[in-house]
Amino acid sequence: MAFDLIIRNGTVVRETEETADVAIEGESIVQIAPSIVGAAKQEIDAKGLHVFPATIDPHVHFNDPGRSEWEGIATGSAALAAGGGACFFDMPLNSTPSTLDGLSFDAKLAIAQSQSHTDFGLWGGLTPGNLDKLEELAQRGVVGLKAFMCDSGIDDFARADDWTLFRGMLLARQLGLIVAVHAENQDITAGLQELARSKGLSGVRDYLKSRPQVAEIEAISRAITIAGETGCRLHIVHVSTSRGIELIARARAEGVDVTCETCPHYLVLTADDAIGLGALAKCAPPLRSPEDRNALWDHLAAGRIDFVASDHSPAPMEMKTAPNFFDVWGGVAGVQSTLAALTTQSHIVNPPAIARVTSGNIARRFGIERKGRLEPGFDADITLVDLAAKFELKRDMLLDRHKLSPFVGLTLRGRVKQTLLRGKTICQDGKVTSPPAGKLVRPAKV
Repeated sequence: MAFDLIIRNGTVVRETEETADVAIEGESIVQIAPSIVGAAKQEIDAKGLHVFPATIDPHVHFNDPGRSEWEGIATGSAALAAGGGACFFDMPLNSTPSTLDGLSFDAKLAIAQSQSHTDFGLWGGLTPGNLDKLEELAQRGVVGLKAFMCDSGIDDFARADDWTLFRGMLLARQLGLIVAVHAENQDITAGLQELARSKGLSGVRDYLKSRPQVAEIEAISRAITIAGETGCRLHIVHVSTSRGIELIARARAEGVDVTCETCPHYLVLTADDAIGLGALAKCAPPLRSPEDRNALWDHLAAGRIDFVASDHSPAPMEMKTAPNFFDVWGGVAGVQSTLAALTTQSHIVNPPAIARVTSGNIARRFGIERKGRLEPGFDADITLVDLAAKFELKRDMLLDRHKLSPFVGLTLRGRVKQTLLRGKTICQDGKVTSPPAGKLVRPAKV
């Protein structure tokens, strides 16, 4: 039997790690076995490499249309592919217009179809002004609805107050959609920022103090309560604290349908790094203590964290420079580094667990069929990784638009050698090798 491609002799990462061959026909995996007999039009010798399911990043801000000078789908998806990814879900902001109705979805879809190097899903927004548009977003295939419980920083993406969140979650349940929330208490964060400014405080430490753990913990608790009452499926994005993860785990044990993600910057960096790195490490919620960082690794190893997502949120350097740190645009650029941040610590979280939090759990939670696992019948979205290879991340390795990553200069372990999208190589040794060919993915009907 002749296959289109056989990847031979690699360590295939599924529920366990096993030396095996992977046969591909067209866009799909058709066989995985210790030794596949038969010819292929092309073969890849993956001896010494781990064969992972390519990552899915469910939380990126590529800012097309309208703010492509901040990033753009072309450059953002190229960086994702270089980091081992074959699919992303783009957030409804910071594009202009935000994805709040059918027309704005259509505008973003047209750009992504022409420019994305990877497959993609699109989030819709949940704001006070677009509750009557949620159905048309659902009909077009959004992966879920995103709400901010504090100010988003974008004028056309308003904060969802509790009344909006309650009504939106009821509608989302009817539409079969997940609601994702940025969980920080608006009154606490705005009040502390106003107090700091009134005292002339403007440094990194002052910003960190203005977004304390209690603001995140309270908002997570409130979102869980509303989701539990409405029966809505809930996802908490970028959880930065151990207490937040514990709260979510407890709610899940009590029957609330809630999942969560954290980000590489919370796993790798701390508040001390933010003081040294400055604008490159400004994010909300902010970087936390070394104790929280270490506890997040423990939660990840224990399976309490469902995804690791980049929350890639770049901006031009001129927006990252201001004498008052409160005025610096926040957002960490790290879409290319998620997998390497995890494989560097594969002694804490093993390769099968890494595959789950970067692909399998994401596809399962959002109902993206044929994605996220190395199994016959699934899309041949594959990344080949040399887990033994150590490298220093240098700025010229990055493919995103501005290359303003706080991870530059770190020594990482686990170099991505090759990324395949539906059976075709799209990136090899850090270089994009094919034109854009990404397709929209839609959640299965619930």
